[in-house]
Amino acid sequence: MAVTKIKPIKSTLKKALDYIQNPEKTDEKMLVSSFGCSAETADIEFGFTLSQALEKGNNLAHHLIQSFEPGEVDYQKAHEIGKQLADAVTKGQFEYVLTTHIDKGHIHNHIIFCAVNFVNYHKYNSNKRTYYGIRNMSDKLCRENGLSVLVPEKGSKGKNYAEYKKEKNAKAKLKLAIDTLVSAVSDFEELISRLQTAGYEIKTGKYISCRVPGQERFTRLKTLGADYTEDALKERISGKRTRAAKAPKTERGVSLLVDLQNSIMAQQSKGYEQWAKIHNLKQAAKTMNFLTENRIERYADLTAKITEIQAESEQAADALKGVEKRLSDMGLLIKHITTYQKTKPIYDAYRKARDKEQYHAGHESSIILFEAAAKALKAVGVSGKLPNLATLQAEYGKLQEQKEALYADYGKLKRKVKEYDVIKRNIDSILRKGNELERGKETERG
Repeated sequence: MAVTKIKPIKSTLKKALDYIQNPEKTDEKMLVSSFGCSAETADIEFGFTLSQALEKGNNLAHHLIQSFEPGEVDYQKAHEIGKQLADAVTKGQFEYVLTTHIDKGHIHNHIIFCAVNFVNYHKYNSNKRTYYGIRNMSDKLCRENGLSVLVPEKGSKGKNYAEYKKEKNAKAKLKLAIDTLVSAVSDFEELISRLQTAGYEIKTGKYISCRVPGQERFTRLKTLGADYTEDALKERISGKRTRAAKAPKTERGVSLLVDLQNSIMAQQSKGYEQWAKIHNLKQAAKTMNFLTENRIERYADLTAKITEIQAESEQAADALKGVEKRLSDMGLLIKHITTYQKTKPIYDAYRKARDKEQYHAGHESSIILFEAAAKALKAVGVSGKLPNLATLQAEYGKLQEQKEALYADYGKLKRKVKEYDVIKRNIDSILRKGNELERGKETERG
């Protein structure tokens, strides 16, 4: 679980950058990264970008903090997640410095990024919408890396994220611990023993309960869901049960619509209480209409279509990432060329100056910027005549349009994947209930 917060830096930018790069907090600066600038000269490079801003504001930079649950992540993984978050927030357009602090009980990232981007010199708008975007991205990265995510409970509307942090999501953490251990233990007793070793307090009785470190009350395992009762856990450990419900078996060559109609009729004839709900009737009608409109006749056809759409969605995501990488690289190239051209006259004068030391003292920032830009251009193979800036900017604009088109296509495919997933879950539910009723009939006849 990671908690995020963001605040503006209106003054003392260098002091803030020095603080987050403190060697004692960052493993002697081993946990310091940057983008679009050098960590050592970030304040100067931020300043140059800010000086080009089309709209002047009060903010010099924004300070984003991402704090992790104690014991959930190591410092290298935390730094990696921090870089992914920083890249997602800045979109290859803002200089930033990222550091990971390991001097306290909880590992946390500091990301300081310039308040103005170096592509078109527009300022970053920090508001509720952009903050929720940051928080959602942080949660997404936590899920992808196997970390718990703090989910607001019902009735918690209006509480801010800092308050959610105080309300430990003990059930989510306990479920995560159990899911991790189930595949690694040989029996239920070993599972309980391993939980105790991990710091969970166990209370036995009619029902087994656990208490997460720092939790006020015990949690009964059975309240975590059907997959966490004592019997269910024993079955999961032995391999007789899996968490994910398996897709219902359907005979090859049999129409899926016929299967659904038979299941619906069986449930209606039995007066199945849940099925009588209007919502379920609507879902059934929607599902059958969807199958007819999309000419899906068999369950295998449905799963094949889902696989096909998922593959298309992944290809679109890869294409989008490729364009975003090209935009990031081109944005940096534009930045370095612009800096190089604007500071070159001062650097040339410095080289010709009789008293170089005095000239350097009066133009230190510009000289540092020129040398940094020249070094960056050399690193990407640019030497001699520089690429035409207007041509690069035009190409960047076309890439932006391509990115927006790809993003729209990717969004459509994601919605399509979700739509098919809902239809499949509806079908699985209808067929499963129908099969249960059919098995009940067979038992009665037997």
